[in-house]
Amino acid sequence: MKSKIILGGQAVIDGVMIKSNNYVVTSVISHNGQMMLKKERLGKNRKIQQIPFIRGIFNMYEMLFIGYKSLLWSAHTSVKEKEDNGKIGKFDILLIIALSLSFAVSIFLVLPFIITKILYGNTTGIIFNAIDGLIRITIFILYIFAISRVKDIKRLFQYHGAEHKAVNCYEAGDMVNLDNVWKFSTIHPRCGTNFIVIVLLLSIFLFSFITTRNIFYNIALRIILIPLMAAVSYEVLKFSDKHNSKLKLLILPGSWLQRLTTDEPNKTQLKVAINSVNAILKLEGIKI
Repeated sequence: MKSKIILGGQAVIDGVMIKSNNYVVTSVISHNGQMMLKKERLGKNRKIQQIPFIRGIFNMYEMLFIGYKSLLWSAHTSVKEKEDNGKIGKFDILLIIALSLSFAVSIFLVLPFIITKILYGNTTGIIFNAIDGLIRITIFILYIFAISRVKDIKRLFQYHGAEHKAVNCYEAGDMVNLDNVWKFSTIHPRCGTNFIVIVLLLSIFLFSFITTRNIFYNIALRIILIPLMAAVSYEVLKFSDKHNSKLKLLILPGSWLQRLTTDEPNKTQLKVAINSVNAILKLEGIKI
């Protein structure tokens, strides 16, 4: 079996979501121990995914929406019967995304800026942004380390590892089954962790071009630059994935951090990831 399509995905509550250009599939272990499967076809107009830089912004917002949608469905499925829960609409998902983004901006953008302002005094220049960037990266690593100690998050990271193993197996050209998948790494070059690390590193450079000393304008410009950072980081990630042997340094920090965001899965978790990958390959018409 040869790799023909690019797969992405994420871990959800007791399950794994896998996405191709055309479909989204989520497999979850329900509250009664059964494996549940949800399939969804994406919109037909996917030409935007071929436009460099624009596709990075589109992919970021699409993955946020699809990711939360799959996460909420998995939470309902793994905890209670689906019919016992009211349907969650697009407005609810958008509200959750907005609140989550507000939290992320506050903790990983505004807080480092304020700390650096207190420590350094100035709010512009390379030195300020280098300190700000190091504090931002430190807060992010400490945050990941702290939540990885939580039992439920550790299980989520095991599903994350299962997702990577299954995708790595498919991309290696092997049949995606239990005998093959367990041998592969929990680290993947296109992981969202790598993407975030590239964004954090890139922000040190881009924020150096902000020259205003007005604190509110400075923070506002940093928020405005987020889509640009996402666009550039996405292209860097894709480029490094295609030229992995030559450009490992670009994704090495993210790969190190994946040691925290992924964990070795158990047999059941691997089966869930395998189910999602094979289901989406079947939908794409690829022989498995």
